Amino acid sequence: MTAESAAEPAPETAAEPAPETPFHDLDHYVAIPRISGLAMSPDGARLVTTVATLNSKSTEYRTALWEVDSTGAVPARRITRSAKGEAGAAFAANGDLFFTSARPDPEKPDEDPVNALWLLPAAGGEARVVLSRAGGVERVITALSADAAFVQASTLAGSTDEADDEARRKARKDGKVAAILHSSYPVRYWDSDLGPGEPRLFAVEKSQGEPEPGKPSTVDEGPSLELRNLTPDIGAGLRFGEAHASPDGRTLYTSVATALAKGDLRSELAAVDVASGTVRILLSEDRMDYLAGPVSPDGRTVAVVVEPHTTPTSAYRSELHLLDVSTGQLRRLAPEWDRVAHPAAWLPDGSALIVTADDAGRSPVFRIDVATGVVAQTTHDDAAYTDVVVSPDGSSAYALRSSYLFPPEVIRIDLGTGEVTRLQNPAARPEIPGRLEEVTTTASDGTPLRAWLALPAEHGTHEAPHPLLLWIHGGPIGSWNAWTWRWNPWLLAAQGYAVLLPDPALSTGYGQRFIDRGWGRWGAEPFTDLMAITDAALQRDDLDAGRTAAMGGSFGGYMANWVAGHTNRFRAIVTHASLWALDSFGPTTDMALYWAKEMDEAMIQANSPHHSVGEIRTPMLVIHGDKDYRVPIGEGLRLWWELLSASQLAADDDGKTPHRFLYFPDENHWILKPQHTKVWYGVVGAFLAEHVLGEARELPKELGL
Repeated sequence: MTAESAAEPAPETAAEPAPETPFHDLDHYVAIPRISGLAMSPDGARLVTTVATLNSKSTEYRTALWEVDSTGAVPARRITRSAKGEAGAAFAANGDLFFTSARPDPEKPDEDPVNALWLLPAAGGEARVVLSRAGGVERVITALSADAAFVQASTLAGSTDEADDEARRKARKDGKVAAILHSSYPVRYWDSDLGPGEPRLFAVEKSQGEPEPGKPSTVDEGPSLELRNLTPDIGAGLRFGEAHASPDGRTLYTSVATALAKGDLRSELAAVDVASGTVRILLSEDRMDYLAGPVSPDGRTVAVVVEPHTTPTSAYRSELHLLDVSTGQLRRLAPEWDRVAHPAAWLPDGSALIVTADDAGRSPVFRIDVATGVVAQTTHDDAAYTDVVVSPDGSSAYALRSSYLFPPEVIRIDLGTGEVTRLQNPAARPEIPGRLEEVTTTASDGTPLRAWLALPAEHGTHEAPHPLLLWIHGGPIGSWNAWTWRWNPWLLAAQGYAVLLPDPALSTGYGQRFIDRGWGRWGAEPFTDLMAITDAALQRDDLDAGRTAAMGGSFGGYMANWVAGHTNRFRAIVTHASLWALDSFGPTTDMALYWAKEMDEAMIQANSPHHSVGEIRTPMLVIHGDKDYRVPIGEGLRLWWELLSASQLAADDDGKTPHRFLYFPDENHWILKPQHTKVWYGVVGAFLAEHVLGEARELPKELGL
């Protein structure tokens, strides 16, 4: 080789063309940045949100904090960066920003990192660890107008203090002990094993110890921080509650789960006095749950969500109340308003409460006048709002907004006019491969029904009608009204499908009667509503009634199983994390106490899909994660065995039926790892293509097939 030839540049490798949209390529889809959470400084000048981005190996998401300009004039800027990521932003009254992170402390590089409390000074400079403990820190809570900060953190039940807790944790770790001894219910929750740690509320305080006299230091040196346990004797009561601090930082209000006979629980409302650590129960009633909400600016009133326990004949109900903390008087706010309200924030003068609520496939922001109970809708677009915060002067609110046309983004709401402004966000909106429309019809009992319909982009004037996917939401108390990364219709719309997203009986956003009509009747009105809205959609000329499929996860998976055993109209059915045999599901789910109140034995037998396994003549793709505690893996295993052993579909020469089982040994109720998200959608796409489109499609190579 000559010197000249050695210096010649290598031929360029042709770059792969960019996909039409990120939804046309799973690698691009999982790489879309994801925004969550919103915090506002007490002076209203700063907004901070969390952004999750894909790591270099495409195997997990890393989070970072970004600052968003509240005026919309300045681009968003990243304010934290580490391999471990940061989350849980909360502003102190002086403008300092607390957050949690498991990144190493630069001043103690040899210590094993835990999720510690960090502080980013308002005046600028680098973030620093202000508090670290062996059990980590779960959540930061700050007072609006006082120099008071609190954390929720886990302590081993037998620990007497922080030093004892650290020693016990070290003994478990060194001895490689994972066993947990329980004496009450529950033992698992969604995707987590409960125990041996129990959550506690701690006050974050300056250390009482004196610094070493005469030791030189820089001007930023000050007393170190330490924790004071406010709830040492509360047991496991804080596992499901969320604490709210009074503006003056003197009181924490929280729900406390109290164990009852026969494995039952009741959520009581408690006030924790910060000075003394005294826990006082404010609201407690048999068969009633009280959930703490935000505290009024004057500290006199707490928003409380009241949820009576259900019975087989009494459906889920949620009511918004106000508690006068001085008198103990509890009154219902806006009792005539037939929506499930989620209290978000108070106006600064205390005259109104800002809430969000599902409403006909949207989740707008509402203002409720405290004196009169009059409800005024503030936003009027086809979107869902979360994480609402209100500016100090009460003129604006800030929130995350999403819809099926765009993922969550930071916006400003003019509370006077309702005008919504998209601020300069950390990420651009991804291009959507289609358009969104609405489908409406009427149920057999006269109830109005509606659904979103995600349609593929039209590339020509003579395209064939689109195959239709009926996608059933989980819950069942819920609604298709906000962007979802896990159940995203645009990945399938990019493949040419129209995706129908209906809200059948039991859905929220349509009033109490809409929930009541499906309660304990899962196989009745929810099923007939789904078939009615599907029939209505298929009246369109641009949909192909001969090429349809149904799919769903959790309760949606239950409905997919029910559909499979009660109609042969679909060419394929995908069922994820699904309830199959209700008799076995009830005692094995993580929260059997709720299920025991929802259906009696007759309802369980009448509504269990497994009784109709012999009627299934539609190819099914069964998907389940082994770490699913809400719908345990036994449901998926029993469904798979009974589906095969009673299969009415012909097997091939190798004895294989058209049914398939996609199993994730290390995933839970949701498929969270990006590499598994790609496998999930890849297998679903191939299965649907085979049975709906009549096309052979390559399975993800990661399956090793």
